Amino acid sequence: MSASIAGLFAGLLLALIAHEGGLGWFLLALLFAGVGYVIGAHLEGKLDLAALVPGRSRG
Repeated sequence: MSASIAGLFAGLLLALIAHEGGLGWFLLALLFAGVGYVIGAHLEGKLDLAALVPGRSRG
């Protein structure tokens, strides 16, 4: 699945959440989407989260 199709589905899901649950649930869904993106980027190697943890090094 391409990134544009995944983005389309994510946008449709967020729109459904906003319609059914209101603003609070929409903001919670955005938070979870952001956390999911960060975890996915870390697992793909696009983002190094070790730099955020003090006292830990990769070498």
